[in-house]
Amino acid sequence: MPLKKSWVSSANSATHPFPLNNLPYGVFSVDGDDPRCGVAIGDMILDMQAAEEAGLIQLGDAPLFDVPYWNDLMEEGPAVWAALRERLTALLSDGAAEQEQLEPLLVPAAGAELHMPFAVSEYTDFYAGKNHAFNVGTMFRGPENALPPNWLHIPIGYNGRASSVVVSGTDVRRPWGQLKGPNDAAPRWAPCARFDIELEMGAIVGTPSDGPITVQEADDHIFGYVLLNDWSARDIQAWEYQPLGPFQAKATANTISPWIVTKPALEPFRCNTPEREVELLDHLKDCGPMLYDIDLEVTMAPQGKDATTIARTNYKEMYYSAAQQLAHHATSGCPMNAGDLLGSGTISGPTKDSRGSLLELSWGGKEPLTLDTGEERSFIADGDTLTLKGAAKGDGYTIGFGDCTGTVLAALEDPYAR
Repeated sequence: MPLKKSWVSSANSATHPFPLNNLPYGVFSVDGDDPRCGVAIGDMILDMQAAEEAGLIQLGDAPLFDVPYWNDLMEEGPAVWAALRERLTALLSDGAAEQEQLEPLLVPAAGAELHMPFAVSEYTDFYAGKNHAFNVGTMFRGPENALPPNWLHIPIGYNGRASSVVVSGTDVRRPWGQLKGPNDAAPRWAPCARFDIELEMGAIVGTPSDGPITVQEADDHIFGYVLLNDWSARDIQAWEYQPLGPFQAKATANTISPWIVTKPALEPFRCNTPEREVELLDHLKDCGPMLYDIDLEVTMAPQGKDATTIARTNYKEMYYSAAQQLAHHATSGCPMNAGDLLGSGTISGPTKDSRGSLLELSWGGKEPLTLDTGEERSFIADGDTLTLKGAAKGDGYTIGFGDCTGTVLAALEDPYAR
């Protein structure tokens, strides 16, 4: 599929992340006004509330864009999702008759503040990247026992906190927690010293379910995707995770990119999951290309200094697709809601420079990274800014998500000191 031409000239660049082929959904405000839904097109944002009030977008009897989130549209279902995309494409295409009416409804993206694009109903984080799972398992159990016995049969995951999800640009405070080194006689209370990132994709459930669903149904239920940084306190995690897995180590923050890229925008980039050593049970088997070819990278910038790219990988490295993760989530009869967010798990490639966490990049701190500034890092220092980037490269166009960025602030004074 080639680049679709828009009358918004900035959208017609081969490298711009928001061409007419994309049309991602976000929430924005300008000069302190109330946040509202918007669609990114080139360097501009289309004000959806204003477009609906002007009668240029009508998808039903009741308004959908008088609220600062996209959940109301999600709940309308795939037919309405498709109708909106078709209407937006027509309105913003080169030669559209409505151009003069729409031009006053466009806001320069450079002057806009971006907010959470949807209200997160529930949050689940998976552990579904084989390279990452193997690397981490090797560090702690050796290569012979790196993967747990169940790992090749089901996508492993845990239920996180929806309240921990924040939008790109939100500062992240270094957490306190219980720490206990292997040679310590007892745990101690201290700020996290091994703060980390995890490069992930987040799948957003748009269609609710109440009972088991197939992998194909699960794929149909997904509304769109965001970049996701699962901030992780590795030293807190090392002490708390047995026997029930991570808890407070993963509760500090989960940063998402500000724009929801919908499935139709990613359709040309579908690809298969990797070959499997073990055949999955029928209810989890692949039923077509369910992953996406999306280039990903991570940069780290010390306070006041230029950023260094520390990792490059691709979403197609995942062992389980978001559709398989969602189908597995629903097998017990667990209801899934519009606005549920599924973290993919860390996306690491097979090479050292494609590892999606500092835990892997520094091999548990034994092999520190050297940044372009000359500084070394095993884990995140106060003042460091971490940015995730993602782009799918098409025929003369790029599908982007917007940066997923967070700056780590120093821990507060002991919150329990009296």
